[in-house]
Amino acid sequence: MSNKRVRIVVTGRVQGVFFRQSLKIIAKKNNIFGWVKNLKDGSVESVLEGNTENVRKTIDWAHIGPANSIVDNVEIHNEKFITEFSKFDILY
Repeated sequence: MSNKRVRIVVTGRVQGVFFRQSLKIIAKKNNIFGWVKNLKDGSVESVLEGNTENVRKTIDWAHIGPANSIVDNVEIHNEKFITEFSKFDILY
């Protein structure tokens, strides 16, 4: 399987709705490593590393988000896969 790394920025009502915690659960379920954090502008940023199919599944979830979220957009930026992470963290 091929591996992939992406940086995503999710906009909409995505803070205060457990988006980061829910993304961490989905990432772990999909064997994705990286991090997620809130940005000052109200969006959520995340770096995802894993096999291509599991990264896709995680991005698909990010388009929907948890209950009470309203996702307006998911920007996806491909990055070089470098096996940088050994777990998935919530950054503060």
